[in-house]
Amino acid sequence: MLTTLAGRYQRDLYESVLPFWMKHSVDREHGGFFTCLDRDGTLYDDRKYVWLNGRQVWMLSKLYNTVEKREDWIEAARLGAGFLRRHGRDPQGRVYFALQRDGTPAAYQRKPYGAVFMMLGLLEYSKATGDTAARTEAEELFWRIREWIADPRLMGRLAFPGPKVSQLADIMVVTSMALELAAADPGDARYPEILGECIDAALRHCEPNREILIENVGADGKFLTDTPEGRLFSPGHAVEVCWFLLHALRYRPDAARQEKVLRILENSMLFGWDEDHGGLHYFLDIQGRPPLQLEAPMKLWWPHTEALYSLILAYTLTGESKWLQWLERTHDYTYRTFPDPEYGEWFGYCDREGKITHSLKGNNYKGCFHVPRALWMCIDAIERYGSGN
Repeated sequence: MLTTLAGRYQRDLYESVLPFWMKHSVDREHGGFFTCLDRDGTLYDDRKYVWLNGRQVWMLSKLYNTVEKREDWIEAARLGAGFLRRHGRDPQGRVYFALQRDGTPAAYQRKPYGAVFMMLGLLEYSKATGDTAARTEAEELFWRIREWIADPRLMGRLAFPGPKVSQLADIMVVTSMALELAAADPGDARYPEILGECIDAALRHCEPNREILIENVGADGKFLTDTPEGRLFSPGHAVEVCWFLLHALRYRPDAARQEKVLRILENSMLFGWDEDHGGLHYFLDIQGRPPLQLEAPMKLWWPHTEALYSLILAYTLTGESKWLQWLERTHDYTYRTFPDPEYGEWFGYCDREGKITHSLKGNNYKGCFHVPRALWMCIDAIERYGSGN
């Protein structure tokens, strides 16, 4: 089964997904990447979103570093990295959310995520090119992001009374950055230490009754189930965090914690799966109350890409057949729902029954990232497992 899937994912990645983005997204005049692309690649908004530009720089640089040193990949990454370095930050070093085509500032979001993916893009680009200045920029940005997460007022967000909240998304992005930095500099003990902190912090989000990760808990670890935010479960985030934690545990080995993360992954699939229509719900309330998010019943592309890789990783770690059963179920739903055989790439947004609601292939949240990253990681994990590594 795994060999067959690897072949399917290779064809999808290199014959459909990457060609779509390479053909339609690269701005060779001003640099950077367009992401607001309709089904056939037609541009419907030429603004550029910093976090999606950083993600595409990372993706193309990662493929250049790990798969093949293709000049078209690194040249596109160079256009993206240069655009971000010229235009991505304000005079105080904060990172914009959106830019006009020529790099003129368009919007702030007062969240750290644009900076996160700019940081990751510059770090991977520096590995590909030997650009030490980009490496320094990435490392400095990492520590700034840590400060911004600890004190959001530094990003211009107002502080209000009430309990301080730990957000699972913040833990996830710090884990992602620390993993990349730990791999880039194995001799630096700071990053494995941070990964240990991230494991601790993420597991404090484990709701004890269902043993799943919920989005928001008190900074002191207290569950806030009297609010919709404190009852919010995102299956996609949960399974994505699980694979980040399994990677982090390579640096902080702990068999008991690995087993706990695998239980969380299984429970997240069980609770998150829509038994009536298939696929993973976007959001759920752990008490069965109405989520505030109107998009909660929809089926989106990215939770399914994250599930594919998480399930393959779980199988390679354990050899347990239950993971293959979940993988087959998830793969079948994903591939009958999202890929577009006519124009390439994947649709992103479906209703609960799996019917396409938006023709677009990209917007201000969907770009060249979740699909190609998952396909590449799935292929890599299967090949490593098959070779015994």
